[in-house]
Amino acid sequence: MPRAASPQLSLFGPEPDLDVVINWGLGVDSSAYLARMLTAPASHGIDLERTAVLYMATGSEWPETRLLVEEFMLPLLREHGVRFVQLARNGHLQQDGFTVLDDSRCPERLYARGAWTLWEDLESVGTVPQQAGTRKCSLWAKGAVGDWWLTQVFGGRPFRQIMGFNADEEGRRFGDQAASKIPGRTGEFPLIDWGWGRRQCENYLLGRFGMHWPKSYCTFCCFPTSMGALPTHLERMRTHPDIAGEVLRLEYTAMSLNPNARLYGRKSLLEMFDPSSRRDRACLEAFEHELDMPWALYHVRRLFLLTADGRRRPVMRSTERLDLGRPQQLARRLASTSHSHRVDVEHDPVYGRARTWVRPRRTTWPMAEELFATAPARVIDKQDKGFEQEWHALLSGSTRQPPLA
Repeated sequence: MPRAASPQLSLFGPEPDLDVVINWGLGVDSSAYLARMLTAPASHGIDLERTAVLYMATGSEWPETRLLVEEFMLPLLREHGVRFVQLARNGHLQQDGFTVLDDSRCPERLYARGAWTLWEDLESVGTVPQQAGTRKCSLWAKGAVGDWWLTQVFGGRPFRQIMGFNADEEGRRFGDQAASKIPGRTGEFPLIDWGWGRRQCENYLLGRFGMHWPKSYCTFCCFPTSMGALPTHLERMRTHPDIAGEVLRLEYTAMSLNPNARLYGRKSLLEMFDPSSRRDRACLEAFEHELDMPWALYHVRRLFLLTADGRRRPVMRSTERLDLGRPQQLARRLASTSHSHRVDVEHDPVYGRARTWVRPRRTTWPMAEELFATAPARVIDKQDKGFEQEWHALLSGSTRQPPLA
């Protein structure tokens, strides 16, 4: 049975018989390392009795990756008696802790998700992964979870953590070393040391198992554009139109509350499907099916503030659900109220979103933004700490009243 723990009240203690941890993301690179290492563990400096393979479940892995892992890699781990630990988050906050989904030297299945997934975290606040800056979603769903477990198990004593960065990603070695904050940890990067890039890893797995191993990433990942793999990603979507429909709903909801929340920067996923194409149409029909659910009318406010020395602060947001209903019903309510206040309403005649701006975003900071929008009812009420005080301080001279106040 899965076991839950919090960072404060741990079910685990230090494990003196463990000194090596191998991070496994299920993808090409780390799978190639595992498969190659297991041909002769000792020659690669690995004592399997003192080693654990660590997997952090994000909840949205592609089906073909899960199938390949269960068909080829789990039997390999069972054959060699490798300890396989599967972890996941319990909730949005760090104090929610994590769950050990499985901890076994004879793993029978891959646990694809835990109690709380990255998808649920994004959808509950109406956003998508951000391309700019660090990969916060990966740090949240994987890095933080693994660090909790490592801190409890090793308790500050020395250990080796093997990372599956390939030789095409030399820079990640230095990023990992700079970011590492766990006492006693030494990062190792065997694929870089071997000179194995992505192509070598793919060829090894193809030769070993006779199967092409696709890249592992979340179905809603925003990075295929930066990886130069967008055409391949879209083909993957077309192969799984049900997944495409879900991801389109995630993006559409986020863009309802913030038109800039496109998955791929300047272009949305929705724009990439051609309704005249049979395969694309299947994805769009799945999207329409996803939208056949209760909708909500939301009041959204944002603050774009500066620090005392003129630097931009993180954007603050308040989201409040005002009503529930069908999209047409909510759109009529918004249109009626907005008309009486002489505010224009944007309406999407294809998929149903309605939106009106009370305070459009300007081009210079500091500024405030305020709108009402309809969207699938998956977004929770959420307001950043201190928002109301900052809102009133910035707009203290404004007399404009929102149409649904």
